[in-house]
Order: sequence, then C-alpha cells, then structure tokens
Amino acid sequence: MQNVINSVKGTALGFAGFLTPVLKESKFKETGVVTPHEFVIAGDHLVHTCPTWEWACGDDCKTKSYLPKNKQYLITRNVPCVRRCKQIENCEVQENIVESEDGNEGWVETHHYDSALSPLSEKISEISLEENLNSVNVTSLNKDNNVLHSATNENSTVKNINVDTQNDCVDDDDDDDDEEEGDAIDMDAFVESGLLEDDSVTNYPEHTKKKKLSSSSVDEILKTRTYDLHITYDKFYQTPRLWLYGYNENQGPLSVEEMYEDVSQDYAKKTVTMESHPHVPGPSMASIHPCKHADIMKKLIQMVTDGGGDLGVHMYLIIFLKFVQSVIPTIDYDYTQNINL
Repeated sequence: MQNVINSVKGTALGFAGFLTPVLKESKFKETGVVTPHEFVIAGDHLVHTCPTWEWACGDDCKTKSYLPKNKQYLITRNVPCVRRCKQIENCEVQENIVESEDGNEGWVETHHYDSALSPLSEKISEISLEENLNSVNVTSLNKDNNVLHSATNENSTVKNINVDTQNDCVDDDDDDDDEEEGDAIDMDAFVESGLLEDDSVTNYPEHTKKKKLSSSSVDEILKTRTYDLHITYDKFYQTPRLWLYGYNENQGPLSVEEMYEDVSQDYAKKTVTMESHPHVPGPSMASIHPCKHADIMKKLIQMVTDGGGDLGVHMYLIIFLKFVQSVIPTIDYDYTQNINL
C-alpha cells in the first residue's frame, strides 16, 4: 500500500515540478534552497574537493534546459557497502578504551565488541609445530659427531657425511672427493648445445598447480555490495536530491528489497522510495525524498551564523552529503573534509 501511495505522490510531484518556474534569485540564506546556477557552483566545488564525484550528461531526451548540458547531474560509482543496516542498528557500543601502562593517555580500540567480526576471529588459531613435521629433517649422529642418517618423511635418504662440529668447517678429505667427481662443465659448450633454452627438461612440481577454494573457504569471503550514487537538482523543491542503485558482489543489480536492507529502517519506504530517474532511462532507483532538505539546511545556516561564521553556497553539497548519511549509514561514500559548525 505504501508503494502505491509513493507512486501516486511521485507522479503528482513530477507534474508539479514541470509547472514550477525555475528559481533565478538566490534564497539560500533565507530558506535553504538553491538556484540551478548555485547547484552547479556547489557541484563544481564537490568535484574539485572529492574527485570520486564527477559531472554526467544523462540521456539527451531528458536534458534539462536550466542546467548546462555537460553538468546535468553528479555521479560516483562503485561505492562500497560492507554491512547491512540491521547489523549496526540497536547495537551496543563497539569501542573499548585501552589505558596505557606507562601512565600516558590511552587509545580507543574500535569494533572491539563488534559481533559481525567475531566469526572471523574464531577461525584464527595458533600454528602448531606438529603440522609441519613433514618438512623437518631428521638427523642421526654417532659418538664422533658424524652424520649417519639424514631423512625426511617424504623421501628417506642415507648419507655418510663427515662433519667437524668443533671447528665448524669441512674436512680436507672433501676437497679430494670434489676432484674425483670430475671437471666442471664448460658453460660455453652448454649454451651452444641449446639445453639452456630447452624447457622440456625442466620438471615442475605438482604442488605448484592452482588449487580450487573449498566451499567453506568461499563462505568465509566477505561479500561487499557496491552502489552508484547520483545527485540531481529537484526543480520543485529547489534542492539537491540523492539517488542510489546497488549491485551485489557479482556486479548483478540488487532487488528493491535488497536495497532497502542498506537503508535505515526509520526511512525505508517512507523517506526513501523507488522512483524514475529524471536524467537516466531504465529501472526505478532508490531516492531520498528532498522535502526536508531545505529546512535542515536553513537550520544549519542559522547555527553557523549564530556562531559568527558564514556558510557559503559552494559548501551546500558537502554538507548535504553529511546529513543524508544517517539515512544510508553503511554506504561509505563520504570522503570530504570535516565540517565544524
């Protein structure tokens, strides 16, 4: 039922926006709205400050005459979304204050109580030396410290080697053995024979072949969704409007219900609805309704003014992205500078 109501509202507002005249005089300080020209100024500042954002043209048949043709809307792609909103809502404090032993200031261990990370930590175990016995050489010495037996579990070989452990050097008899083995190979003759470039004589061990991941290993891989975010200018409300479209870990489009999983449940299907994009044809996209944007911006402008500051219109989109983060808290799109109001 709520989807039907949202659809009717969207159609009515689209028609009203068509009839609404384009705002030409700035009312940013008084009401928190912006003109199309001010939207472009704020967009240019966002692109300059955060290069992950860029201007887009959109479909030619949906070009808005009150905006430059090459600056119809803003877009950022492949924004990561690691967790669902249900995993962070109504959870306990995840930080743990660690005090320093030397009496100095301590530090904060983030995600200390994060239950989402506990399954991974349980998989961590200590390395046992017993597991590596297959690669350990077993050596037997007689009473004269001569090596009688050197072997591994994979290939057992017996060697008679005379080792002087007192002087840490090899007996002179080894030099005689080297002479009996024959002269060294002439490298020039070896190169001319062509054996140096013959790969057929090279034996590659079988264990170097690629191994397929087991089903249990695949389940332990952290699956990350990604989103494309768009910022358009809403002619009726005279404010920016945020749109989002999600993809799963295989780059397949998310369903409507899956996208709602990444929206705070206080806003899903109310403030965030599925509507047609004003510049791009295709399936409906999730959009944060802009009906409250101007009021919020007006309050922020007043806060800055009361503090003796001045909030320029070029900062609009940077502040806009920060206050809509509460609606989609798990989509990590905000890499702009901190704002002190």
